[in-house]
Amino acid sequence: MRIAIASDHAAVALKSKIVAWLQARGHEAVDLGPTSPESVDYPDYAERVTAEITAGRAASGILICGTGIGMSLAANKVPGIRAAVANDPFMARLARAHNDANILCLGARVIGDGLAEAILEAWLGASFEGGRHARRVDKISAIERRWSGPEADA
Repeated sequence: MRIAIASDHAAVALKSKIVAWLQARGHEAVDLGPTSPESVDYPDYAERVTAEITAGRAASGILICGTGIGMSLAANKVPGIRAAVANDPFMARLARAHNDANILCLGARVIGDGLAEAILEAWLGASFEGGRHARRVDKISAIERRWSGPEADA
């Protein structure tokens, strides 16, 4: 699977470990930066990952900042993106199974390396269940359509 990944300055070290972890398991991890712990603005990196997904160049994405919250807020502004913060494997599995999350957001200041791997295993191992969950995801998409486009600016 081709997975786009980016972080902010607080999560460069964890991002590097996750890239190596993904590659060791046969995934193509596309690292979209940054490469140093010099201060950056997380929305810029969230937008890079969302662009890869919406253009069809990546199947899913991973965004990492201090808490995961800022990245999820930025990513969820993009139509078609469902970015979920997960602090444990249960949240990660249900983000995929119930919400069809296409981006996993992690907090480098919240979780450690071992927990990050367990979260990734749960998220990558889960599939969208559809059924009643599809109806709810469709409703999220309908809200997105109502609040985007020229009529939303009026």
